[in-house]
Amino acid sequence: MIRVLRKAALGLALAGALLVVPEGTVQPTGAALVKVERAQALDLSPDVVWILALGSDARPGGPVLRSRADAIQLVGINTRTGAATSIGVPRDSWVAIPGHGSNRINAGLYFGGPQLMARAVQGLIGIEPDYVMVSSFWGLRGMVDAIGGITVQSAHAFSDPYLRRQGFRVGPNRVQGLGALAFSRIRKDLPRGDFDRSANQQRTLRAIHRTVRDNAARPGFLDRGALAVLRHMDAQVKPGDLFLLARAVADVEPGKVTGCVLAGSIGNVGGASVVFPSRTQARRLGDDARNDATISRC
Repeated sequence: MIRVLRKAALGLALAGALLVVPEGTVQPTGAALVKVERAQALDLSPDVVWILALGSDARPGGPVLRSRADAIQLVGINTRTGAATSIGVPRDSWVAIPGHGSNRINAGLYFGGPQLMARAVQGLIGIEPDYVMVSSFWGLRGMVDAIGGITVQSAHAFSDPYLRRQGFRVGPNRVQGLGALAFSRIRKDLPRGDFDRSANQQRTLRAIHRTVRDNAARPGFLDRGALAVLRHMDAQVKPGDLFLLARAVADVEPGKVTGCVLAGSIGNVGGASVVFPSRTQARRLGDDARNDATISRC
């Protein structure tokens, strides 16, 4: 098990596949890794790094870093223990966005890019991310295709006439990039809508991680993948750090992965459907996971 600095861990997030896919299979993905500008020094565990993983709803040619966020997952990795956790935030959560009043939290990316999204999530959960990873729809699709597909576990049978007419069955579903994208985006046929969609996004991340870990022992797999990222992703980190981040992804132990989706109630603001998140639960989860990237209960 490798020990690295706090900033040298990134994984179990949409970035996971990008960091370890073999060279030669990666195409430009519309993804970016941004270091968060801290307003003040924080008393955090030196072993835990926090990454805000966002799926941007930008269309091809659109601004990936200044569109609305379609997926929001706050991911923590403990580089000492190999534990990891993900806190899912429903995209329609009605929260305070610094400098912009109250709005759906996914508007933070549109209003102020990754830095503002980091502040909005911090205001809700109480954890300031170290990095923000943003991927486009085509970015996620390319990541999954590059690693040969993934197997996602579905808790419900559901479908969508536009995104996945054949749908998904309960249990394991083998998907390529387009199927993974549909699994992460569909909500209208799910019993709990946005909440179940966020849970499916976490299942997608776990499936990516399992695939990455299964291939990590292949000679040169991680080395070539880290080099490929330097050429195909807007990574605002040092090359050496990026390689260490990739290694940390592989060191996350599947048995030590936890995750929760913020609960809340459905409401209406100005004629628009929104989610009023449980702020009590949000802060409890943040306090629980802050120093060890582990959640004891949702």
